[in-house]
Amino acid sequence: MKIIIDAMSGDNAPEAIVSGCVMAAHEFGQEYILVGKEAVIRELLAKEKAEALPISIQNADDVIDMHDDPATAVRRKKEASMSVALRMLKNGEGDALVSAGNTGALLSGATLVTKRIRGIRRAALPTQLPCKGGHVLLLDSGANAECTPEYLMQFAYMGSFYAEKVMGIKKPRIGLVNNGAEDTKGDTLRKETYAMLKAAGEEGRINFVGNVEGSDVPKGACDVAVTDGFTGNVMLKTVEGVASFLMGELKHMFMTNTRTKLSYLLLKPAMGGLKKLLSSSEVGGAPFLGISKPVFKAHGSSDARAIRSAVKQAMAYVEADVTGEIERNMDYMTL
Repeated sequence: MKIIIDAMSGDNAPEAIVSGCVMAAHEFGQEYILVGKEAVIRELLAKEKAEALPISIQNADDVIDMHDDPATAVRRKKEASMSVALRMLKNGEGDALVSAGNTGALLSGATLVTKRIRGIRRAALPTQLPCKGGHVLLLDSGANAECTPEYLMQFAYMGSFYAEKVMGIKKPRIGLVNNGAEDTKGDTLRKETYAMLKAAGEEGRINFVGNVEGSDVPKGACDVAVTDGFTGNVMLKTVEGVASFLMGELKHMFMTNTRTKLSYLLLKPAMGGLKKLLSSSEVGGAPFLGISKPVFKAHGSSDARAIRSAVKQAMAYVEADVTGEIERNMDYMTL
């Protein structure tokens, strides 16, 4: 397997990207292509003593940054690392692409260059959030602010395939995020989507468990939480903010005096497990579900470990053939 990595995009690029690629090469083997400024990447690889690893470089002299217009960036900056990497993926020079760059530009570029799977109306960005018992897949988490019932129905199917094939959840429970659990709750979008998902569930196409409230998602009420990108992004940022706030408050509480510091030493293993559960670096990245080639978005602030984890996710996605699973089920996903 060959993974293409955009080396120049992200808050900590290129150092963290190159280091994460080296970590992945040591741990997973496979082949890697780092796309970006060759002289800079080569110097970083030398510092990592990575000359013997299966890592090659594709030069790209420009960079798409967070201030570029997402809709036009890939078209205007054809020699940017992201643009070059997307063309390489389209041309079959790699099996998947990982980038920590501008989310909008990456989605726009993936749609423009590698195209959506035929019949998919919009690509969705799923995010694994910590919940009771493990993780819940939230989608869309920011790619599509405005949605139709058909979009949400397709998100449900694609999320179900991803949760089963990549996350290893048998018959994943699909929940529709709403302001109440009753089937009469919600606006027109939610009510129409509910009817479509209920019908799909009754046909045995998906395991639909009904509406779920935002407060029930972290409690493990479903395995896949379906919503529009505006609502999903607000949920995602809220969960991240609350997690950061609580970890900060716990740290402050344990550092109050000698007694609390001693208590922390006793609880340190459990705290480490909690920190790992809440850390985005452990998941690393997420695919744009519905794109014809595997394009993975890593967090903009990704460190080396997050890039390594994103590579692992991309490899699992390719091996599970999620794209093929979506294509094989298109007859049930279009109106």
